[in-house]
This record gives sequence, structure tokens and C-alpha cells, in this order.
Amino acid sequence: MSARHTERPAMSSETELTRRIDAIKAQIAKLGELRPGTLSQQYNTCGTPNCRCKADPPQRHGPRYQLSYTRHRRGHTESVRPEHLDDVRTQLATYRRLQALIDEWVDASIALDRLRRAGAPAATS
Repeated sequence: MSARHTERPAMSSETELTRRIDAIKAQIAKLGELRPGTLSQQYNTCGTPNCRCKADPPQRHGPRYQLSYTRHRRGHTESVRPEHLDDVRTQLATYRRLQALIDEWVDASIALDRLRRAGAPAATS
């Protein structure tokens, strides 16, 4: 089991599971802009002799912000300007929320299917 995935407590009735799935769908419909990825800070050392980045202790240039993500099996990296950081962080958090809601939806759907199959009569050949 992955660190992200946790077992949800079993719900007792078909009605409760159906309500939970409907609530998840409503929450997903209300989500705003989103995007996958990881935001990181980058610091660098330049090639200029006697620059502050070569001092002792060094004072490297930065931070520069970089967004890395995979989409359609291809890796992408984008620079993010400081004035866009809040928006990008919000989009990343919204994406994580979407993933959590999808996990809950799948868990509830599996539980609902198990409940329905447990109460269904066996098929005869």
C-alpha cells in the first residue's frame, strides 16, 4: 500500500456510500484551477570571479523557482516568477486535493460494489 493511500472505514449502507460519492463529485465540481508538479527553489554559482557567490561563506544567487511535472508521460520544467508563486502553490494544492478526492471516490465505489455483490443472488448456469 502506498504512503498516500489509506484505508477508509467501511460504511454500513448503500445509501451512505451513494451519498458520500455524490458529495465527493460535488466537491470535485467546485475545484478551481489546478496543476500537477513540484515547486523547488534553485540557487546557483555564476562564472564571475570575485562574485559574492564565491565568497567564504558563499552567498549564492537565487532563489529561482522551478516547477517540475510529468504530463502525458513527458517531463516538463518551467520557471516560475516570484509574483506567480501564490497562484502556482494554490494550483498545486488544488491538484493534491483532487487526487485525495479521487482516492476517496474509488474507495467508496469499491465498498459500494462489494456491498451490492454481497447482497445479490448468485447467478446460475
